[in-house]
Amino acid sequence: MQKTTRSLYHGHRFPAVVISQAVRWYFRFQLSLRDIEELLFERGVVVSYETIRRWCDKFGASFAHGAKGARRKPGSTWHLDEMFVTLRGEPYLLWRAVDQHGAELDVLVQKRRDKVAAKRFFKRVLAACPEAPRKIVTDQLRSYPAAKAEIPELATVRHVFVKACARVNNRAENSHQPTRERERRVRGFRRPERAQAFLSSFGPIRQHFALKRHLLRASLYRKQLASRFDAWCLFTGSAQDPSATF
Repeated sequence: MQKTTRSLYHGHRFPAVVISQAVRWYFRFQLSLRDIEELLFERGVVVSYETIRRWCDKFGASFAHGAKGARRKPGSTWHLDEMFVTLRGEPYLLWRAVDQHGAELDVLVQKRRDKVAAKRFFKRVLAACPEAPRKIVTDQLRSYPAAKAEIPELATVRHVFVKACARVNNRAENSHQPTRERERRVRGFRRPERAQAFLSSFGPIRQHFALKRHLLRASLYRKQLASRFDAWCLFTGSAQDPSATF
């Protein structure tokens, strides 16, 4: 007897198209949960912002995983950088890695900026990527080379150092801007666990739809954006939703 796969949305009262749309809005745009509650109400869907919060917590990670799977293979050059974030008055470091195309590879919120923290981040990025890079680009923080020396997968990888003020490492520097904008919008993150969970989903989902519009003709932009929507419907399971006219 063939087993039937249980739907990702099993047990939920609202259809997949409504849930996936709400989650997409939250991670794609600078909207609060109450903003999304109002947008859904305008479309005839009565749901509380707390329910939307639970949807984002439950489905955000799996949707981000699908967005990562739908994009092209990561580049061979990694740009790594860290930025300070304040959580309940305490400083933390948000470590981020992007490839030469600007695609976010991974993020990690940590308290320290030492070799142990750098090594933990290197291992996390390596686990998220199918292949080790040919080159990594970092600022002159000494924790990077110290941690790299203890990781066999990075032993033969070329390491390029740049000055933070030289704007050479702007791939990583610019990748912090959406996080800063969202941080201001929510008036600061609260807890490390919540910040980690949100930012791990925020980057892949936002980038899935954030095409470089200034480099594309209008017709090509619409065509590529439509393909991104098709991929979204596919990996979120809303393509088979009979209520997909929402």
